Amino acid sequence: MRLTVFLAGQIHNNWRDEIKEKAATRGLPLDFVGPQENHDVSDHIGEQILGNQPSALYRDDAASDINNFRTEVLMKKADIVIALFGESYKQWNTAMDASTAITLQKPTIIVRPESLIHPLKELSNKANVTVETIDQAIEVLRYIYK
Repeated sequence: MRLTVFLAGQIHNNWRDEIKEKAATRGLPLDFVGPQENHDVSDHIGEQILGNQPSALYRDDAASDINNFRTEVLMKKADIVIALFGESYKQWNTAMDASTAITLQKPTIIVRPESLIHPLKELSNKANVTVETIDQAIEVLRYIYK
């Protein structure tokens, strides 16, 4: 059985590549989707499609509409959502994606460091599983196939 996993979270480092590599190493039959990882493409897609916007606020809003559309389509098609919270970046997009996944009743794994237990406690309690590391998330996925 092949499953699709939506990888929600910041796009500033290679954590998605790490998950994909670890899943492949373990022979897990998974496909991965997620937000647009090219930051420039993500930021400018609104103007690329809709044309020049009158200000940075309108540019951000137009890009947000299209990025949210893309995320919703891919998330609805996904079987599982992994939402990674880190300590280096503001995490509002991750929180929004995790809450969307939960609202869509997608099985959801939250990955967050110990330092974020308190600020994420309500979200973690709504998710199916909360772990502290990518390796733990991979083991949860691996358990599906045992």
